[in-house]
Amino acid sequence: MTQRLNYAQQSPELFKKLMDLTAAMNGGVIEQQIHDLVHIRASQMNGCAFCLDMHVKEAKIHGESELRLYHVAIWRESNLFIPRERAALAWTEAVTKLPEGGISDDLYERVRGQLSEKEISELTFSIMTINAWNRASIAFKVVPGSADKAYGLDKAGLN
Repeated sequence: MTQRLNYAQQSPELFKKLMDLTAAMNGGVIEQQIHDLVHIRASQMNGCAFCLDMHVKEAKIHGESELRLYHVAIWRESNLFIPRERAALAWTEAVTKLPEGGISDDLYERVRGQLSEKEISELTFSIMTINAWNRASIAFKVVPGSADKAYGLDKAGLN
């Protein structure tokens, strides 16, 4: 696969703003482990090879177990995720593939049972952001692993 264009070079000011939004998620109220799971699940759903590759490596660097990484795609059937993580994954799926008629009150209330309103808000921004990255990476055919060295992902030991 050959990358179509380098969107960071073509639109550096917009790329920086999206990077700034991504960086703003760090240090928020949602723990890194949930961000990692959310980024992996949205990237799986969207079929974004570059982002999936990147976020699996990041999660590994952050200490995530390989078995849980394998189970993200089957999180509903897996017993490896706590209720808070399951709520975040359910919200990720709903926000990533908006259902006809919108997100149900039932799902919102289930998520609200695990996360505060501030956490749901920040989680939603995290989901919106990964979906934006997924769309750019898919549109321009960004090659998985092509930024490993630049982002320190070679430390994951998953080359």
